[in-house]
Amino acid sequence: MRDDDTRKESQKGQDSIRHKVVRAVLGGMGKVEAAKVFGVSRSSIWTWMKKYHDEGKAALVSQKRGRKKGGNLTAKQEASIRRSVLGKNPGQLQLPCFLWTRDTVALLIFRRFGKQLSRWTVGRYLKAWGLTVQKPAKRAMEQNPAQVRYWLQTKYPNIVQQAKQEKAEIFWGDEMGLRSEHQTGTTWAAKGQTPVVKRSGSRFGCNMLSAITNRGSMAFMVFSGKFTWKVFLVFLARLIRQHAERKVFLIVDRHPVHQSRKVTEWLEKHHKNLSVFFLPAYSPELNPDELLNNATKNNVSRSGVQNKEELQSVLRSYLRSTQRRPERVKNFFKGKHVAYAQAA
Repeated sequence: MRDDDTRKESQKGQDSIRHKVVRAVLGGMGKVEAAKVFGVSRSSIWTWMKKYHDEGKAALVSQKRGRKKGGNLTAKQEASIRRSVLGKNPGQLQLPCFLWTRDTVALLIFRRFGKQLSRWTVGRYLKAWGLTVQKPAKRAMEQNPAQVRYWLQTKYPNIVQQAKQEKAEIFWGDEMGLRSEHQTGTTWAAKGQTPVVKRSGSRFGCNMLSAITNRGSMAFMVFSGKFTWKVFLVFLARLIRQHAERKVFLIVDRHPVHQSRKVTEWLEKHHKNLSVFFLPAYSPELNPDELLNNATKNNVSRSGVQNKEELQSVLRSYLRSTQRRPERVKNFFKGKHVAYAQAA
């Protein structure tokens, strides 16, 4: 570094040199000569002159050194990033991931505003925006938001109105399989020592069909083997017999069995007793019976059954216990995404 290098000067000294250089050049001094006289580089002179012509004298004043206190996003930029995090997933913004992490948000800030922020700074921003780390709910990419809106705003209200006209009761149905290897729940153990739960090494399972109403009614059937149209028709016939006093409206997903030709033909013959309606595709979160499935799986899987017969016995016991408690069944309609189904 040269003895007359202006970088040794204080910020005020550097500001003074910039002003002198600009005045000299404006007065007719060549940039090469100015560089020699004031001990600065020609590239710096080009930069200062451009800033002066673009922004005036204010551009020649040194900016405060170091990172700005509280980060360096403007309020408008903060609002822009917050809207993106809350309203879109990273994939929609061409970011190489599916979850919003601090690194992902930092990448979005860099791409959008050219500003590099550390993950810790980004974390402080996220916290200041009222955001917290949460486990996301899963949604199929194939789900059609327009169909979901139509279901919530038009289709389901129409079903409710039709049920009132025909004095029918609305059931929500679903099927589920339970397997011996499924594990859920937690247990106490010494810190740093993963607990071991001994269970049968053999694999076995069984299946269930269920249907619930927001009034607390429930029907179920436990079965072995594959879910077929024959199994579904047995369940539908039981549902009609058990609720012979009123017509049944059954809402289910678009499983191939539910829409099979045999089932469609059977429904045409029994249209006075039962009608089936279909949820939007890839939208299990809209079905309250899914919450019964989750509760059943979580409770039954903790029982430590050793064979298929025990699994079926424990499953039936839990379902009967739930069936005898209408208030417990009604609670399945209080979830965030199924609360709309309380209206009937």
